[in-house]
Order: sequence, then C-alpha cells, then structure tokens
Amino acid sequence: MSTKRLVSREPDQMREVTMQRNINKHAEGSVLIGFGDTKVICTASVESGVPSFLRGSGQGWITSEYGMLPRSTDTRMGREAAKGKQGGRTVEIQRLIGRSLRAAVDLKNLGEYTVLIDCDVIQADGGTRTASITGACV
Repeated sequence: MSTKRLVSREPDQMREVTMQRNINKHAEGSVLIGFGDTKVICTASVESGVPSFLRGSGQGWITSEYGMLPRSTDTRMGREAAKGKQGGRTVEIQRLIGRSLRAAVDLKNLGEYTVLIDCDVIQADGGTRTASITGACV
C-alpha cells in the first residue's frame, strides 16, 4: 500500500518550521510560528497576582487562550465570541497549551505572577495544536 499526501511532502517528512520572534511590541513576548502553511501568533503577557487557590504560596501560574481567526480556514467560520460560547475543541486546546507549559516550567520561579499565553491561528493547514504549544514555549 502506498501513502500519498495531497501536497509534495513525503509521508515521513516534517513540515517546514519557521519562527519570527518579537512581532508584537506591546507583549512581554511574542512569536509568529509557522508549521508549513499553518501560521499562529503567540503572545505572552505577565500580570501580577495568581488565581485565588495559589495566593500566598509564592508560586506563579500559566494559562492560555486559543482561537482561530474567521478566515484561517478554507471557508469563513464565525467568531466563537460572537456566538457567546467557546466550542469544545477550543476549550480542549486551551487547556492542553496551559497544562503543557505548566508541566515544563518550575512555577515557583515565577513568584506570584501569572503568564497569559494567547495563541491566535491566522492560517490553519493542520497541526494548529502543536504549532500553538511550540510557539507558546518560545
């Protein structure tokens, strides 16, 4: 059996990975990450304070938000905010990004600060979860 992709990539060939850092002058950190034709903007914001269950612990927190722009796919999709509710896929990906980063970072080194990671998919062509997690780590 032969495996063929719709694009010119071989079955065992990774997408090209590109990163452009510091694309947002207002964020404490930012990157435009590309996994092939998938493009995600990730920004990091730092705020004083932590969720109530961590107050007084001296430990920080990392959380994330994830979204896809309406025209990031072949056909326009409405903004979830306009619908008034996030879809299950969005909630799952946000949690995955936050949990991945919290597992990789010693939160005690943050002090009582919260790092908010925003991952906005501007062009989706597969791998938006992994692109978002990788960009969030940068």
